[in-house]
Amino acid sequence: MLQSLAGSSCVRLVERHRSAWCFGFLVLGYVLYLVFGAVVFSSVELPYEDLLRQELRKLKRRFLEEHECLSEPQLEQFLGRVLEASNYGVSVLSNASGNWNWDFTSALFFASTVLSTTGYGHTVPLSDGGKAFCIVYSVIGIPFTLLFLTAVVQRVTIHVTRRPVLYIHVRWGFSKQVVAIVHAVLLGFLTMSCFFFIPAAVFSVLEDDWNFLESFYFCFISLSTIGLGDYVPGEGYNQKFRELYKIGITCTHDKSKALLKRHWLFERDWFSSGGGGHPCATCCSASSPCWSCWRPSASCTS
Repeated sequence: MLQSLAGSSCVRLVERHRSAWCFGFLVLGYVLYLVFGAVVFSSVELPYEDLLRQELRKLKRRFLEEHECLSEPQLEQFLGRVLEASNYGVSVLSNASGNWNWDFTSALFFASTVLSTTGYGHTVPLSDGGKAFCIVYSVIGIPFTLLFLTAVVQRVTIHVTRRPVLYIHVRWGFSKQVVAIVHAVLLGFLTMSCFFFIPAAVFSVLEDDWNFLESFYFCFISLSTIGLGDYVPGEGYNQKFRELYKIGITCTHDKSKALLKRHWLFERDWFSSGGGGHPCATCCSASSPCWSCWRPSASCTS
């Protein structure tokens, strides 16, 4: 008797605070996922970091032995200055002296990464004026970019998602749910090809030091707006047509990542409603298609 009462009271307690329990499990799951990622990354990358550290120590020791006139503090001071400049995208290597980080094409590429919130980190403002302008430029530009991309995606979605689904549904009488699923699969394959596989193949050809996996890795890191900065296109020492290459990347790849994210949000809302959720449903009453507003009805007044 007491056990049944206790069990029922526990059930009522859980039912009463179900939202809090769900949130608690969500937080716990997120923390465990973070810990899982940290364990995997640490176990995979730590041995490579240790090997690299040992190699650098050997090179430093050998260099000091071959140049006895140079003291270790002087070498470390020089290397510290070189690494500090490298963090700002400036290299002292003779074969890299011809690539400027703030010519027009490079600045255009930087502005694109700022507005798309990627931030590769390979080039950053050097002056206080540049840092202040970057703050103001981002505060105004990022919302403006989101507004612009939302408007673009709304118009693109009509032609690549909603109109084909509605046309096939009305023309051949297939179920809208089935058409939406098939269309989503085909659109996903086309998206993977156009945004990942084909660009990866192109980058693996144009970039001398990139293989296909590294190119695909860059596409994923870039399109997901993670932007680690370990791979940046157009930064090779002997890059041919560098200015034209930078402009092409700015106009295509860097805008594609933001468009892809905005398009995915519209796709999610569209397919989760089974192809419903028509914005002009208030003016459309019949089931026949009105292609002027891409919504059903012969009595559409819009």
